[in-house]
Amino acid sequence: MSQSRITALPTPHKKILLAAGLVLGAALLWPSQKQTLPQRIPVALDIESLVTNLQMSDEGAETLSHPDFVKTIVSGDTLSGLFVEANVDQQTMYKVLEADLNILALDTLKPGNIIRFWLDDTGQLDKLELYFNAARQVVFSRYQEGGFSVDEINVEGIWQDRALSGEIHGSFYLSAQRIGLNAGEIQRIETLLKEKLNFARDLRAGDRFSVLKSDQYIEGEVTGNSDILAVTIQRGRSTINAYQNSDGNFYDDQGRSLARAFQRIPLAKNYRISSRFNRHRHHPVTGRTAPHNGTDFATPIGTKIIAPGDGIVSLVTDHRYAGKYVVIDHGNKYRTRYLHLSKALVHKGQRVSRGQVIALSGKTGRITGPHLHYEFHINGRPVDPMKANIPMASKLSKKQMGEFAKLVKVRQMMMGQS
Repeated sequence: MSQSRITALPTPHKKILLAAGLVLGAALLWPSQKQTLPQRIPVALDIESLVTNLQMSDEGAETLSHPDFVKTIVSGDTLSGLFVEANVDQQTMYKVLEADLNILALDTLKPGNIIRFWLDDTGQLDKLELYFNAARQVVFSRYQEGGFSVDEINVEGIWQDRALSGEIHGSFYLSAQRIGLNAGEIQRIETLLKEKLNFARDLRAGDRFSVLKSDQYIEGEVTGNSDILAVTIQRGRSTINAYQNSDGNFYDDQGRSLARAFQRIPLAKNYRISSRFNRHRHHPVTGRTAPHNGTDFATPIGTKIIAPGDGIVSLVTDHRYAGKYVVIDHGNKYRTRYLHLSKALVHKGQRVSRGQVIALSGKTGRITGPHLHYEFHINGRPVDPMKANIPMASKLSKKQMGEFAKLVKVRQMMMGQS
């Protein structure tokens, strides 16, 4: 076999050939219990055939994995337009939207994300992949009945901490941008400390601030996902600080919570629960078994929906099956969703406070009757809002303070404040 053919192989295949050679050599050299004279044993190893088979398997894998249409989302793209570009009909798009009801990933596509379509031999959509970043992808796969299943892929990666510090010159937003914080991180800090500080009025030129953040990396590449671990702002002789505890919530160095506690339900009074959180619910309309990632309240059309905690509205939109819905990001690791609304009373980017009316319940989307579908997510995962361990206390207990004090000390050292 020629040296050039071996050199042309991918690295994993070179390793396979090397391993085969080493195993063969070890077998020939391994001593038996009886000492015998060394002898040469002819062994036929068809390297040429092995290399050919490896190359053929590579070519087959490449053919199977190559999408029929790929596009990086740009401003102005619409979902229906993307399906037209991929030569996929609207009826198929509706089936994908139906499968997306529990994740609602298609509504969160933005410029820079990538969408990939795979078609079968008849031109029908076989698989659709949404690539948000190296840490998160969503894949829709056709099943035999013609509908689609959906899988959300989340890769943990490696998180690396780093400390940033700067001085106030101009607004806090511009000052934070100068040290490398992005818009989302700045907004998180402002929401976190809004009860302690008026960022537009209370800061002066020369005031100092420090931030400890953690960035996610996958295979050495930053994904864009980050987490704020600690913030301190020095205003003259006074200091405002916030440290993320092991429970994911923020407290000052005395263990006082910086976020007002959540209330369990997003309604001013109790309503009957018509359908509970259930990962294996039998759907009343489709008849299929699928997760029910929230709690349904039997609310008449027009019932006021209130924010269960402080946060920022991250999405207000309409969906063929979810109807009109609102999403609120509460900072840290918490997010809530409200589906089948008749009217949204907030807009994207708006700050909301606990108890504020954000929408009116309705009967939009595909449902059997008027109700509110309410979801509570922790770290991107839906949990039962009636049972989840959500922030309800305003201060850490004495027992909790011991571990928290150690954590604060470590983070202060990382920020150069010890």
